[in-house]
Amino acid sequence: MPWGVVLLTDRQVARGPLDRVVAAAVAGGVRWVVLREKDLPRAERVALAADLRGILADVGGTLIVAGPDPLDGAAVHLAAAGPYPPPTHPLVGRSCHDQTELHRLTTEHYATLSPVYPTRTKPGYGPPLGPNGLHRLIEVSTVPTLALGGIETPEHVTACVEAGATGVAVLGALMRAENPIETAATLTRAFHIATTEGET
Repeated sequence: MPWGVVLLTDRQVARGPLDRVVAAAVAGGVRWVVLREKDLPRAERVALAADLRGILADVGGTLIVAGPDPLDGAAVHLAAAGPYPPPTHPLVGRSCHDQTELHRLTTEHYATLSPVYPTRTKPGYGPPLGPNGLHRLIEVSTVPTLALGGIETPEHVTACVEAGATGVAVLGALMRAENPIETAATLTRAFHIATTEGET
């Protein structure tokens, strides 16, 4: 199940070649990556997925593919709009934004809740849930949840964990990072500290 810092890809905003940015984030502690890049032809996405799986395999990580097609893998992340019912892959996630969408979940294994904070990637998408809104949705969710949207600082990560999220999905903060290894390490450290403190 996805947990910790989960990287969402976006080659349009990445500071370098996507595989290099992902490899740096993985070196900084990321173990879950969601491949987006839905505008690419399937053959290119398949090749990219294979490259990223190779990077993650070295650390026991997992690649999740956005959309119903797992691109020769076993894990997908679906949009709130569909398809319903979800496919029967070994790992299926779904984007959710409110209680209605959470209540539609059936056999999905996890959900993302967004946007938690204002986001540069999808400006105007919201309004932001904030940690309190995130907590209220997590309370009614029947599956583990990842916080998504505008998560850029250790304080954001801590607030999401304290709200009950099992992980944080990060796009801009890592894709745009001058040093993705350092940024990933900082966010991952914040997650582990917040999780450990929550257990004591």
